[in-house]
Amino acid sequence: ILAQAIGSRLVIACSQTHAPAAMKINIANPTTGMQKVFEIDDDKKLLPFFDKRMATEVSGDSLGDEFKGYVFRIAGGNDKQGFPMKQGILCNHRVRLLFKKGMSCYRERRKGCRKRKSVRGCVVGPDLATLSLVLVRKGAEELPGLTDDQRPRRLGPKRAANIRKLFNLEKKDDVRKFVVRREAGKKKKAPKIQRLVTPAMLQRKRFFRSQTRKKMVAGKEMKEQYHKRLVEYRQEQKELRAAEVAKKKKEKKKAAEQ
Repeated sequence: ILAQAIGSRLVIACSQTHAPAAMKINIANPTTGMQKVFEIDDDKKLLPFFDKRMATEVSGDSLGDEFKGYVFRIAGGNDKQGFPMKQGILCNHRVRLLFKKGMSCYRERRKGCRKRKSVRGCVVGPDLATLSLVLVRKGAEELPGLTDDQRPRRLGPKRAANIRKLFNLEKKDDVRKFVVRREAGKKKKAPKIQRLVTPAMLQRKRFFRSQTRKKMVAGKEMKEQYHKRLVEYRQEQKELRAAEVAKKKKEKKKAAEQ
């Protein structure tokens, strides 16, 4: 009975280890603002993604007939233990790195604090639980919940260059008319546009440049005056030294005559 129980446990354990784990694929569509999660059970469908690095563009034909003509960019992912992929680590396993402020996959809790953390490399492999993809090119068929609907952005970009990029504006277009406003009770709120080129900003820039120029001119004048005064000071010191030497010679001569 004991041997049968051990044998059945071994069979169950073997079946669990060899059972193909489904990988979740999170696809985001930046143009519509939608995203959807697909579960892929067949590893053969995921073969074109394996051994590819983050930010690589991959065709989605292998995922199914509905993905024909689609092109995706690999944005990241998590392994089965929840460790995120980090760009720049060229391996398909976990590594421990010392993180500091400004690095991805790390948020500084105290000023100047560094921390050693485990992260996964940027190469896609079968050990991933979730793979994040971004839609680059749309195919012939619509994907329900991803390309067939439009979700308006609650918060738009703040930077002037990003607003121009979003609406395909030119330099002469007024960016302030294209700010994405959001509902805030009875009125609408708009973000303050950053890096906006205005007459006041150009005047401020001209003022700072003129101030810098004035400081440079003043510095040159002060340097010339300093060198002039230094030459005069050295000449004065030389004359004083010569006078002292002449005085000592005179005293020596008097002492010798006496």
